[in-house]
This record gives sequence, C-alpha cells and structure tokens, in this order.
Amino acid sequence: MTRPRLRAAALVVAVAALATACSSGGGTASDPSGATNARVTLSVFAAASLKKGFTEIAQDFEKSHPNVTVRTTFDGSSALVTQIKQGATADVIATADQKTMTSLGAEALDPRTFTRNVLTIITAPGNPKGITSVRDLARSGVTTVLCAPQVPCGTAAATVERNVGVAIRPASEETSVSGVVTKVTSGQADAGLVYTSDAEAAGSKVAVVSDPVFAAVVNEYPIATVKGTEHSTEAQQFVDLVTGSTGQQVLRELGFGAGR
Repeated sequence: MTRPRLRAAALVVAVAALATACSSGGGTASDPSGATNARVTLSVFAAASLKKGFTEIAQDFEKSHPNVTVRTTFDGSSALVTQIKQGATADVIATADQKTMTSLGAEALDPRTFTRNVLTIITAPGNPKGITSVRDLARSGVTTVLCAPQVPCGTAAATVERNVGVAIRPASEETSVSGVVTKVTSGQADAGLVYTSDAEAAGSKVAVVSDPVFAAVVNEYPIATVKGTEHSTEAQQFVDLVTGSTGQQVLRELGFGAGR
C-alpha cells in the first residue's frame, strides 16, 4: 500500500475511534467531564441573600459545562423548602441556616456548610435617625423592618433581641432579607436587620451600623443535592464548585464568611 493510501486508512480509523468514544459518553476535548452532549437544565434553589453570589457562580458553571443551563430560583429559605415539599423540581438547594435545611428531611442529600453570615443594621444613607445599636431599633419614632420569624434572618434577629433584652416592634416582617433591603432603600423604613453580605451589596444606597452583639449569632449556610434529581452528576458538580476555591472566593468577596 502506498503512503497516501496508508495515511487515508489511518484517518478513517481515527475518525471511527473518535465517533465510538463520543457515542459511548467517554468525553471530548470540549467536554472533559465525560458527560453527554445532551442539553441539561439544572434547577438551583437558593436563599435570597445568595442571589448575587450564586448568579456569578452559575455563570462560571455554565462556562465550564457548555451543555448545562443553570436555572436559579431565589426566595426565603422556608419558602423554597415548602416549594420542594409541594413537588417543585429542584436539583440543588442552599438555605440560610441549618434548621431550614433540616426541615427538608431526607429530600436533602448530604448537606454541607459552605459559608456563614451575621446580621448588621442598615439605615438610609447618612443615618438620619442617629442609630448606633440594636436597642435604637426599638426607639419611638424609628420605623424598623425585620424578616419574618420563620425566615432564617428573622430567626437570627429574634435571637439577637433575646440576647440584648430588647423587643423590636417592626413595621413589617418580610419573607426574605431582600425584602428588608428594599423597604429601607425605598424609604419605607428607617432601618432594618439584614446580613452583612446584603448590606455590602446595597453599597451607597444604605448606611451600615455594626453592633458587637451580632457576633454571637452566626448563620451557617448548608447546600445539598435534592433527592430524586435527574441530573445528579451535574448537581454534585455544582455543589463542588460552590464549596471549592472558586465558589468560596466569590462569596468572600461579597462579604460572606468562610465555609469551613
């Protein structure tokens, strides 16, 4: 056989081998994970306070997994758990405290703490009411907004109140921490208790007032894959990204604490 024919035969063999590898799910140079090229929509439920961080992490995930589209749903942690219990489709869930994740029971597979957060006070820019501590939130003439008691940020606020010995009478109780931020930034409230990460994300729209009492109340955020997911491989890969160095760096830059 002549050399041109030898080269042609070798090319045919190589193409056939590549086709076999692709059809068997062995992975390609563009998809080194070994996953198939079928399109996957990964549903991620996450606490409202994680919106900015998880949006960025989801974009990073899609870049490294070109066959996956990440669909994120952000809400109060208790609302997300209720949705899953009522049959909503979710592959991954991340809540703002351990208690809410525990309430999901066996539906949450191998929950892992991936970050931490503490509360702080936000006010209108310039802090016109002169708020200096949690006790000031109970003052007459100060309109304060809190998270509802069943929401992790509301549970944390209630613990702070007990620790300090003060009873805040909120003008409203929001179903997520983002609702508290909105009430303050829109001028509907003088002050609110939110996570430090939310205060940082609000930037110049708010003034931030710290109080040493917050250090004693730390919310641990767990993440888990959801039982029955049809995309267990991709779901676990997303969890690994969140708990790994890339996800941890994103969260640290947004004011979250270390996950471990």
